[in-house]
Amino acid sequence: MHSLARPLTCLLMALIFSIGSSFAQSSELCQGHYYTEQQGAERLAALKKRLDAKADWQQHADSIRSHMKKGMELDVFPARTPLNPRVRNKKILEGYTVESVAFESLPGVFVTGNLYKPTGRLKKRSLAVILAPHGHFPKEDDYGRFMKDIQFGSAAMAKMGAIVFAYDMVGWGESVQLPHKYAKVLAFQTWNSIRALDFVLTLPEADPERVAVTGASGGGTQAFMLAALDERVKVSVPVVMVSAHFFGGCSCESGMPVHKNGNTVYSNVEIACVAAPRPMLLISDGNDWTRNNETVEYPFAQHVYQLFGKGSAVELAHFPNEAHDYGKNKRQAAYLFLARHLGLSLENIRDENGQITEDFVSIQNRNALTYFTPAELNGLIKGEAVYQIFVNSKINK
Repeated sequence: MHSLARPLTCLLMALIFSIGSSFAQSSELCQGHYYTEQQGAERLAALKKRLDAKADWQQHADSIRSHMKKGMELDVFPARTPLNPRVRNKKILEGYTVESVAFESLPGVFVTGNLYKPTGRLKKRSLAVILAPHGHFPKEDDYGRFMKDIQFGSAAMAKMGAIVFAYDMVGWGESVQLPHKYAKVLAFQTWNSIRALDFVLTLPEADPERVAVTGASGGGTQAFMLAALDERVKVSVPVVMVSAHFFGGCSCESGMPVHKNGNTVYSNVEIACVAAPRPMLLISDGNDWTRNNETVEYPFAQHVYQLFGKGSAVELAHFPNEAHDYGKNKRQAAYLFLARHLGLSLENIRDENGQITEDFVSIQNRNALTYFTPAELNGLIKGEAVYQIFVNSKINK
């Protein structure tokens, strides 16, 4: 063989293997509008007929949960290493406080966010816990965990009697150690959510029996995936995301093979229903992939919950004339549901006319809510070294 032929052949074979591996990976992904609306509805209807006993659903849910963990490379969890939490910038506002927080989900890998609590003397295990992941809302002046919708919701839920933790998606805000389009970002976001719950439950006033998660869009995906994987979550409120035909369009939602197991496909409504019979509120609108929640996804969820004799534990708040957001009406629906299931006080956010209000919320600018300085962010570990920490934390646990 010619002296150049061998290395060229090796290079060609490596390229073919790489393309083949990428194709195999992509063929296992279900992304975006994976089904038509009709296909999604027909598939759910058939599944509903097949899973007509509690034991059938439980077996199906176990398969979903097991496959999700495998697809996220979380079939073996990393070691739960010290969180090393740090807090700055406490602000005492009208009926609530807010602090800037950073902790380590893995050694040297940080989760950044804001911790909201009620004001006053806080007794041991007196407060419900609510995680508030954000979605893909990229306006420069209304962005991620700093956006007004997140601040309104977090402050109101805190004033109602909860500890609320609003935290950055990977690659957003202060989470600069991996880009958001990183191939395995779903694993890191899910692990960050698990560790966020670990962190909040270390607080003495946190009640581990009253734990919820709520978020919109990509935050809704994080909410129902966490509820499926972590039974510490007692209540879930995924917003404008649960669909039978749309599987999430971002790497952080469907960029790892969590929806497909051979010829079996698990839609997002199935994943959301893994939380059954724990209370769940679906919030949907008429202008995105949740437009059919009244006739497709919610009836399926009711069927699953009824198998447990808990049909009233799942509810729907549908806003046919609204769009893809976590706006005021959607937040109010969440407040009502969370108050009922977590023992929160709606009276704390009612005005003199008895109406729910958010007028007391003081919107903070981004600089007031960040934890790290630019110099501190520049000094953090970044890139593939972060993934290696993830792998080593599993090997060395």
